[in-house]
Amino acid sequence: MARDQSDPTPLGSRDDLVAWIAAGEKPRARYRLGTEHEKFPFYRADLAPVPYDGPRGGIRRLLDGMSWLLGWEPIMEGDHPIGLADVTGGGAISLEPGGQFELSGAPVETLHQTSNELNTHLAQLRQLAEPLGIGFLSLGHSPKWSLEQTPIMPKSRYQIMRNYMPKVGTRGRDMMFRTCTVQVNLDFSNEADMVQKLRVSLALQPVATALFAASPFTEGRLNGQRSMRSEIWRDTDNNRSGMLAFAFEDGMGYERYVDWALDVPMYFVKRGATYHDVSGGSFRDLMAGRLAGAPGQQATIADWANHMGTLFPEVRLKRYLEMRGADAGPAANLVALPAFWTGLLYDQAALDQAWQLVKGWTAAERQALRDAVPAQGLAAAIQGRTVREIASDVLRLARSGLARRGFTDPSGRDETRFLDPLDVIVASGRTVADDLIASFHGPWQGSIDPAFTEYAL
Repeated sequence: MARDQSDPTPLGSRDDLVAWIAAGEKPRARYRLGTEHEKFPFYRADLAPVPYDGPRGGIRRLLDGMSWLLGWEPIMEGDHPIGLADVTGGGAISLEPGGQFELSGAPVETLHQTSNELNTHLAQLRQLAEPLGIGFLSLGHSPKWSLEQTPIMPKSRYQIMRNYMPKVGTRGRDMMFRTCTVQVNLDFSNEADMVQKLRVSLALQPVATALFAASPFTEGRLNGQRSMRSEIWRDTDNNRSGMLAFAFEDGMGYERYVDWALDVPMYFVKRGATYHDVSGGSFRDLMAGRLAGAPGQQATIADWANHMGTLFPEVRLKRYLEMRGADAGPAANLVALPAFWTGLLYDQAALDQAWQLVKGWTAAERQALRDAVPAQGLAAAIQGRTVREIASDVLRLARSGLARRGFTDPSGRDETRFLDPLDVIVASGRTVADDLIASFHGPWQGSIDPAFTEYAL
């Protein structure tokens, strides 16, 4: 989330929480897609991480430069710019806890626009970063730096999360400071449509994780995983993450998700410019006026929106659906990810066929697949079929869905071309992670440093 919400409208009942989600419904003609991606800034001279401030020019200087270049409004915390907002187009730039530089793309109609947005953003960023000797690495996990070497951004909410994470898992700080993802946000037309899309995307999220796996290194060594980012999420905070088995049960809808979210522990309540640490308390307690750390406070729409943005399931429901299972990677993959999900979820025939593919999987089987994929990648299996085999079927569905959308660029090319990198992965059986591992054992001669050249954006 680029900017915490500030709507002070009080919430009166659970029905208000349900209505907040339902307000996201859109007719199909107004469907949009919004792509977010993160990358690690580093100094090219010595591959050191980039701090917020520094004698060589830090992240603050990048934000100031992007604000000047784009005319976007700075998002401030005290005297520190911590992001930028495009108040007209809807895009934003934000900082993750370890300085990961995130573009939250504007809601656009086509993947061609997504591709143009990415290319423009990277060109603008290079214009500012290259004179400072800064590059950007796009992998799912920081391959070189320890937690102690990783900078900390001046955002109060991250300090609250940093203190809370060790109480609920072993990998929370790794998630905060050393991971990067690419995700896409997609619309739904009504409650039944949301449920179908949520179920399909939850079931197939491990397939996306395998296809986009790009994080086999930690602190200069192989870590035994293809997606360390995904593995980290298995022990970050299981109260707020995971595969949402309840989403496949009878009666699933907005109310069921609200009931789950009401009992997920909160991180903070924001009043004015101050973040109040209420970690461990529930939104249900806030609604009742008995939240420890904020006694007597009345819950507001801003509180609910902010809380919903701190839930981390594999697919997150807000006023749209967020696909959260993929590692960041090469630039082509940053558009392939929204292409994958748009083709599946925005074409009804593809969506229906995808549901037929996954509806017979049990909760235990879905969870076992999710647990196996970080290490096994495309070789993981469910009901006797490998992820590679399933991915081949799913990509055909996504490709047909994009073809039926019929959006072409000035050269007459439709959106299916953005799936080409994934077809190569399935045909070869080699993900970015597999290529990285092979390079480490081969031409890189046991060093991960060449990744900062070959996988820089």
